[in-house]
Amino acid sequence: MTEPILSLSAARALHLAAQGLLQPRRRKARQPDVLETIRQMGVLQIDTIHVVARSPYLVLWSRLGDYPQPWLEQALAAGELFEYWAHEACFVPVEDYGLYRHRMLDPEAMGWKYSATWMEERRADVEAVLEHIRANGPTRSSDFERTDGQSGGWWSWKPEKRSLEVLFTTGALMIAARHNFQRIYDLAERVLPHWDDSQHLQSKDAVQRELVLKAVKALGCARAAWISDYFRTKPPRLDPETLVEQGALLRAWVDDWDDPIYVHPDHAALLEQAAAGALAPTLTTILSPFDPVVWDRRRAQELFNFDYRLECYTPAEKRKYGYFTLPILRRGALVGRVDAKAHRRDGVFEVKSLVLEPGVRVSERFTRDIAGALQRLADWHECPQIKITQASPADFGKLLQKEAA
Repeated sequence: MTEPILSLSAARALHLAAQGLLQPRRRKARQPDVLETIRQMGVLQIDTIHVVARSPYLVLWSRLGDYPQPWLEQALAAGELFEYWAHEACFVPVEDYGLYRHRMLDPEAMGWKYSATWMEERRADVEAVLEHIRANGPTRSSDFERTDGQSGGWWSWKPEKRSLEVLFTTGALMIAARHNFQRIYDLAERVLPHWDDSQHLQSKDAVQRELVLKAVKALGCARAAWISDYFRTKPPRLDPETLVEQGALLRAWVDDWDDPIYVHPDHAALLEQAAAGALAPTLTTILSPFDPVVWDRRRAQELFNFDYRLECYTPAEKRKYGYFTLPILRRGALVGRVDAKAHRRDGVFEVKSLVLEPGVRVSERFTRDIAGALQRLADWHECPQIKITQASPADFGKLLQKEAA
C-alpha cells in the first residue's frame, strides 16, 4: 500500500480538522458539545489569567463560538469531567481517569506537583485536612482561615492549600466542582465511587499505548517527537512504528520532511482528503495561549512556521508582543498575535497590540476575516466596542478600526 504524501498546508488542515478548527460550526453550540469538544482534544488545559476569558473557556469558544461559560462547570459538577495533571492541570473526560491513575499512585515522579517533604514533615496537618473533608464534605481552600501571617499568592499558599494540592496529586482528593473558578475538593471515593484499583487499573504498558493513540488522534497527524508532549508521558516511550506494524496507526509523509507522520485509523478518511488537497480550512478565530495547537512551541514552529512563546512570565521590559498574546488563526495559517484586554465594566474590548506575521498579505477579505473574529470575541465578552491601541503594520490597524466602527 502506497503511503500518502501531504503538502505542509494539507498536514496543517488535517491537524486543524482533528482539533475542531477547520471550518466554522454550522449550528449553535449546545451544552453536550462542551464534553464532546474536550473528548476531541483529549484534555482542556486550565489557567487562571483573565485579562480576557480564562483559557479553558477561550479554547472552547475558538471551537464552539458563542456559548455560556457555566456549561464547563456544569460538566465538571455532573461528573462528566475530572481534573488532573494531564498535559498540565487539565479538565479530562471522566472515562479517561484510569489513564492517569498510575501518576497518582506514584506521585513522587510528578516533580514540583508533589512534595514528599511536605507529606513527611506535615503529615499530621495533611491528615487533619483530609479528616476535615471526610467529616464536613466538599471544601474550598478559602474555608480554612489563614494563620501564618502571610499574604496570598501563587508561591505563598497557606499550609492547608498546600495540603489540599498534595492530596489532589496523590488522588486522595478530587475536584468535585468549581465556584467562581475556585476549586472545591472532596474525597475521591465520593466523587468517583465506582472506581476500584483492583478491578479497573490497567497495566502501565496498556496505558502508555492508549496515550500514544489518543495523542496521535488529537493531533490529527504527528511526528514521533511531538507525541510525548501532548499528555506529558515520560520515558521509556512507545515507538509509534510498533503501532504501525500492529495496524494501530497509519504512516504518511509530508513534503520536505525526512521523518514520517502518524495518523490514527479513525482519521483515515481525513488523511485521504488531505492527501488529495480536499481539506479546505475556512475558519478564522482567536486562540488561547494554552490551546493545543500552540502549547508545544516546537510543533507550532514546524507545522505553522509560527514562533510562539507566552510572555506573561517575562519581565514587562523584555516582552516583544505583550502580556497575554493570543494567536490569530486564519484559514489554516497562524497569521499574527493580539494582546487584548476586556474592560468589562465599560463594554470595551481593547486590542493593546496586534502584530501580523512577516510576509502576510493584507487584503480586503483578510481584513474582514480578522475583524469578524475580533468582533465575535468582543461580543462574547460582552464588550462590543473594539478599541485598537496599536497594530503592526499601522495601516492594517486603521483598516481594522474602520471595520469595527
